[in-house]
Amino acid sequence: MTLFLVVPAAGVGSRMKADRPKQYLLLQGRPLMAHTLSRLHDAFPEAVLVLCLDHEDDRFDASMVPFARWQRVRGGETRAESVRAGLASVAEQAAPDDLVLVHDVARPCVQVEDLHRLHAAAGEHADGALLAAPVADTMKRADDCGGVLRTESRAHLFHALTPQGFRYDLLCQALDAARAGGVEVTDEASAIEALGRSPRLVPGRRDNIKVTHPEDLALAGALLALPGGD
Repeated sequence: MTLFLVVPAAGVGSRMKADRPKQYLLLQGRPLMAHTLSRLHDAFPEAVLVLCLDHEDDRFDASMVPFARWQRVRGGETRAESVRAGLASVAEQAAPDDLVLVHDVARPCVQVEDLHRLHAAAGEHADGALLAAPVADTMKRADDCGGVLRTESRAHLFHALTPQGFRYDLLCQALDAARAGGVEVTDEASAIEALGRSPRLVPGRRDNIKVTHPEDLALAGALLALPGGD
């Protein structure tokens, strides 16, 4: 079976307020994307990488890609569109039961051990699996004016992380059904859930942070600088 790694990286990262998309911001002298792809390669060197980039992206440098088998795909306006385009690009190579792991380009700190555990769980469960971390903070529900409406129980609440892994045919079906039904897809698991399926939650490390805001970049740099961080 072939393992496909789909990395959507067509966004502009407007919340970073930087002069370039966040995947090209420097961490320890290397673009964030290079760190993320290196970590994926450490876990799955034989996988096929599908990198979804904006068609006008002129900052990308193929030297950042450590994979022997990879391809650049034109990304879409949304994450779901980018992932679907990536899946379509390998339609002639992929078997229905091949595994696809989708990972945020802005998560450079994911650990190889978590990647391996997610891969194993996605292969064992028909509905797929995703890395997730139990909610640790007190959760507040806000009203329309920004006040506290109530405190929500954090029991059984998880932060969804990536990668998220599913069989090729199931993920294609879920994304197509979501688009046809106007279902908002915030991550791949939400599309699977909309089909009435129940992906498996795989506990992941909390330091698998997503670089979204300016302060996240410094935190990711600190994490990568730790012994064994990179």
